[in-house]
Amino acid sequence: MLLAIDCGNTNTVFSIWDGEKFLCTLRTSTHHARTADAYFTWFSTLIKHYELELDIKDVIISSTVPRVVFNLRVFADRFFDCRPLVVGKSDCHLPVDPRVDEGTIVGPDRLVNTAGAFNRHGGDLIVVDFGTATTFDVVSKDGAYVGGVIAPGVNLSLEALHQAAAALPHIDIAKPQKVIGTNTVACMQSGVFWGYVGLVREICDRIKAERDRPMKVISTGGLAPLFQQSFALFDAFEDDLTMHGLTVIYDYNKEN
Repeated sequence: MLLAIDCGNTNTVFSIWDGEKFLCTLRTSTHHARTADAYFTWFSTLIKHYELELDIKDVIISSTVPRVVFNLRVFADRFFDCRPLVVGKSDCHLPVDPRVDEGTIVGPDRLVNTAGAFNRHGGDLIVVDFGTATTFDVVSKDGAYVGGVIAPGVNLSLEALHQAAAALPHIDIAKPQKVIGTNTVACMQSGVFWGYVGLVREICDRIKAERDRPMKVISTGGLAPLFQQSFALFDAFEDDLTMHGLTVIYDYNKEN
């Protein structure tokens, strides 16, 4: 069994892969001070709910928060007796190396999404990930990450509105019934929702024009389903793209 761990700015996800399917997926908030023992206490407590007989032999980690990696390494070593693969480190090889400006460090999440998307959909892709930031990853014909775009995340934009404008409430994102809002909440929801629809469409159109070729647009991330229904922005939605990408990178390293 493989334990795949994806640590993002907001949440950390643990998924157990048996070689054919994910047996379960657990989610916790990301906190840099959480110790290896605390991870194991939380992990083992929830695993009891699934009544799984665990035989984890390997661990792979992708983290956009460098400060948590040390304790996750200790967690893997202490409780599963293995040295984890960490995406972005020199001993973790990628199926295809990124082609970006010299000296650029590409976020591990973007490398993992690239590997997962290419494995499922082939090349010439735009992967739109609705996370803390909304990222656009451009995947070449041969599966290389060749650049992208970073925009503020949907919830980050809502939080900024609430914090910067005293009269504006904290709201949840939702698709409004009409573009023209007739109350404050509806106005904010319309601005954010249709604003991001326009942002996604415009950026994807410009990427396609710059690449001068047809490209599939794949969405992933927690808020992706909300936008999946809007004006055919995406060709496909992948709810487990990051975790799938981790298994692809793990298999590549085992075979090479």
